Amino acid sequence: MSASPVLSDSQMVLCIVSLLIAPLGCAGLALINAGLGRARSAAHTLTAALCVMAVAACIYVICGRSWQGFAGEHESLVFIRGKDWGWIGAAKPFLSGLSFDGSPALLAAWMGMIGAALAGLIPLGSGSERWRLSSICVSTTILAGFTFPVFANWVWGGGWLMHLGSNYGLGMGFVDVGGSGAIHVVGGVTALSVAWLLGPRKGKFGYDGMPVAIPGHNAVYIVFGCFLALVGWSGLNAAGALLFAGVLPGRIALIAVNTILGAASASLAAAAITRVRFGKPDSSLTANGWIGGLVAISATCAFLPPAAAILIGLIAGILVAVCVEQFELHLDLDDPGGSISAHGVAGIWGLLAGGALGRFPEGVDGQFLAQIIGVATLIGFVLPLTFGMNWLLNRSIGLRVAPDAERQGMDLAELGAGAYPEFVTHTDDFMQR
Repeated sequence: MSASPVLSDSQMVLCIVSLLIAPLGCAGLALINAGLGRARSAAHTLTAALCVMAVAACIYVICGRSWQGFAGEHESLVFIRGKDWGWIGAAKPFLSGLSFDGSPALLAAWMGMIGAALAGLIPLGSGSERWRLSSICVSTTILAGFTFPVFANWVWGGGWLMHLGSNYGLGMGFVDVGGSGAIHVVGGVTALSVAWLLGPRKGKFGYDGMPVAIPGHNAVYIVFGCFLALVGWSGLNAAGALLFAGVLPGRIALIAVNTILGAASASLAAAAITRVRFGKPDSSLTANGWIGGLVAISATCAFLPPAAAILIGLIAGILVAVCVEQFELHLDLDDPGGSISAHGVAGIWGLLAGGALGRFPEGVDGQFLAQIIGVATLIGFVLPLTFGMNWLLNRSIGLRVAPDAERQGMDLAELGAGAYPEFVTHTDDFMQR
């Protein structure tokens, strides 16, 4: 995948408009995480989301963008068999050296800042109701300042995955237009690491070891968050296609159509699965299916025919609905927001399926292999890296709140006030152990 060295006026305007609406995806994800948790932690979840976005934006500008870089800028290279492989950016900190006139590099930095914030919000869903606010901020600093920008450099900034096509003839290189891998799988494997390290919420597993359903407190937040996410994802996918795939403005319509189709078909599949399994559709899993469809379609949204987008969404919805349950049953993973499944699993599926079903301008020879290499890098490098960093963080300052604070509720324990002061939000229904 190659970056467009120069944007036309129409491309630049479309990219700016797309990036202006992209933060709505962050707002949607924050609302979903809050709605899927209990009422006594709602204010904490949303406050943590604000802190994550603030930390991610600042740290990314300070140093993250330096590691990500942009295609054509100075890059740290390794030469292997006469081929140059970029492994990390070498740009100046604080966006120094950028031309503040709508240049592609500046727009890519803007998208990177939003992407870092969105990636940082994903683990909040898996650590909900037990993750300390201070630890959240430090973990986000690591994610936005190093983990995310390094992989984003490999995919978008002129790194080695981006040049698998030119160096080895593997299609267009690793294709990840809207961030299925760079944003969502990176966030998803971080969510997996956080869930492992934190352990389940008190009462999530009964005395017999079976998982207990802990319902979310506000389905309205969840569903409204899905609508906001659709708008934000459409903007992010369009901006990524213009910046990193060099598509013409007319293709934005196809990107929007595929984004809607991916979310719609995935939510229908999740609703159908839960209808068969439980007798009635489950609103939270249907919403997670919607998000999973958005995530899966983002990788190759600019190169898919609509029929393929529907197929990718359908399978993404099934995977999300099944994996949420299986992770609880067999791995004892407590993921209140469904982040591991909706972002990690769906993102991996979208990267692989897009490589097989996409219609790429430079042909598809080797494209699927390039996607496999990218996914293997996420699982084999990014997952151990983010787990190791958060393990060190857990050993040094601790990730989880004290048991009394968890029992009291995160709002009162860490903020001193609840989200709903006029209502009783504390019960011990899910505190068996």
